[in-house]
Amino acid sequence: MLKTISLQNKLIKNALLSSILAGLLGWCCLIGVTIYQSMNLHDEFMQEISEFLLGDVNQVKGNQIDDLSEEFDIEYALYLNDQLLTTSQSQHYIHPQDVAKSGYSFDYDHGRIIRIYTAENEQLHVKVVQPLHVRFEEVWQSILSFSLVLLLLWLIQLVILYILVKRQLKPLRDISQAISSKSALDLTPIDHPQPPIQELQPIVDQLNLMLKRVEQSILSEQRFTADASHELRSPLSAIQLRLQLLKRKYQQNEALSSDLTVIQADVRRGTAILENLLFLARLDPTDSIQTEMLNIDDLIQKTLSPYESALLEKNIQVQLYSQHIEIQAHQDFILICLRNLLENALKYTPEDGEIRIESGFDHPHCFIQIENSGEGLPADVVARLGERFYRVLGTDTQGSGLGLSIVKKIMDLHQADLLIESSPLGGLKVRLEFKRSILK
Repeated sequence: MLKTISLQNKLIKNALLSSILAGLLGWCCLIGVTIYQSMNLHDEFMQEISEFLLGDVNQVKGNQIDDLSEEFDIEYALYLNDQLLTTSQSQHYIHPQDVAKSGYSFDYDHGRIIRIYTAENEQLHVKVVQPLHVRFEEVWQSILSFSLVLLLLWLIQLVILYILVKRQLKPLRDISQAISSKSALDLTPIDHPQPPIQELQPIVDQLNLMLKRVEQSILSEQRFTADASHELRSPLSAIQLRLQLLKRKYQQNEALSSDLTVIQADVRRGTAILENLLFLARLDPTDSIQTEMLNIDDLIQKTLSPYESALLEKNIQVQLYSQHIEIQAHQDFILICLRNLLENALKYTPEDGEIRIESGFDHPHCFIQIENSGEGLPADVVARLGERFYRVLGTDTQGSGLGLSIVKKIMDLHQADLLIESSPLGGLKVRLEFKRSILK
């Protein structure tokens, strides 16, 4: 799986990297220019000292040359016909007169590279020497100062880039939030950011086109389900009526009467499937459902009452555990959920089994939980429970495979959760979780 990248961080990194590259290029140019200027400047100092010495020495203040010599670590020597006339106080790099051409040159002495300037004027000969590291000390100081300023500017630019890029990406975050807020109840078009952004306009247009197609698909599905169920209900009712008439007509024929009873059961099952499909189609309203405060204990008692005889017939024990809580919900819809869950538990619980119903508060949710004993279910089967028309294979129980789908749809309308897992009792555990915000 590819690693998710952050567009914001990538933009900041690329912008900062380009700035760093430009800064390094400027830094290299600065080094070259600074070295060039430093070399020229010190060469001029050496030439100036040479001119002083070769000029009218009597009119030149000696301390003026000495000041330049001490300040820039420049050594000099003046010769007349190879006889030394005067020299600087420091003489580390001054040696007896060497034969050298006039002008600038480099040499290596005492482990250092030195800059040499020689000049002549009739019988006078001057030699000016300076270690090269003196010039680079000033260069390194300038480079270090510039580097510190450059680092400070990069840090400031990083902060500015973070703020500006975050502001520029705000339309993308707004679009993302608008998409995440969409549901089957709200498929209205997403508004374009203001002012309109040219690069985002095609994205928003395609998203709105997709939302429109999804809305049309949902409406088509609802209409098809409702129309098909309505059209099939009438012939099934007619078949059921004719079966009743045939049973009365041939009630003396036990074999035929038994076969007609089986057919009636199949027709009733088909009718139940149609009713469930119609109910599922009606569970996609555009308006929010009407809710009220409901006592969970009362809902459980209303759900259990119609099934008391069936529970006694299979000798199933019902264990109730309640914390006496209330929820904000639609009463009829919650009763349908509980009836579907109880019917499933009753169908799949063996004789002399147990059904456990629990309600209470589990921070930060309140819940209703129904579980039953049984022979156990594989994990892959449990994972598929809740799909439309899916039923567990290898069982003799009759059903439409829509019960848990209806429960899931009702819970979605309440913005609540449906959790299905295997029960420690051996059967199935179904848990309805309501958010704390709808607790009384």
